[in-house]
Amino acid sequence: MPQARVLNESEIRKVLKAISFRRHATRDRTIFLLGLYSGMRAKELCSVRVCDVLTKDADVRDEIHLSSDQTKGKRGRTVILGKKARDLIKAYLCERYKTTDLQPLLLTDTSRPLFTTQKNPRRGFTPNTLAGHFCVLMREANIEGGSSHSMRRSFITSLADKGVSVRVLQELAGHANLQTTARYIAVNDAVMRRAVDLV
Repeated sequence: MPQARVLNESEIRKVLKAISFRRHATRDRTIFLLGLYSGMRAKELCSVRVCDVLTKDADVRDEIHLSSDQTKGKRGRTVILGKKARDLIKAYLCERYKTTDLQPLLLTDTSRPLFTTQKNPRRGFTPNTLAGHFCVLMREANIEGGSSHSMRRSFITSLADKGVSVRVLQELAGHANLQTTARYIAVNDAVMRRAVDLV
């Protein structure tokens, strides 16, 4: 089975443009970019709850602790959220709940999913429905071979291109095996040229 496509900057812009025409554009844009900024799997993205991302002071956490039920392989893991990811989540929650301050969210049921569906707002996406959702979205953007896993592969490859070691990438991806992480990295001509210039 072929691996999911690694998205370049042009393709990311195409996906964002396709999302902008969708009914739930803010939600879909946030899921897509959060996948690119954090490397979370579809199962992880749809299992994240509001309480997972908010501190008791109503700030967005700089890391999400996923339980073994929320991730693959029954191994819990920590997802690091950089500034882009934290700003993205805050903007999404403010727009979703029509507020400029996240404090009121703490007075509500924060165990609900971060990303909900119109059909099932209490439970949100399942891994299969989110994967299917993004297959449709990639088709709309004319991205051949694109899927929900493209965000994860793009995250890992982008960091590898910037010189992040495979060992660090393994931790960020939550892989038990270093060889699994290595398989995620797409090698391109520009990276190879930069590599030989180091000699």
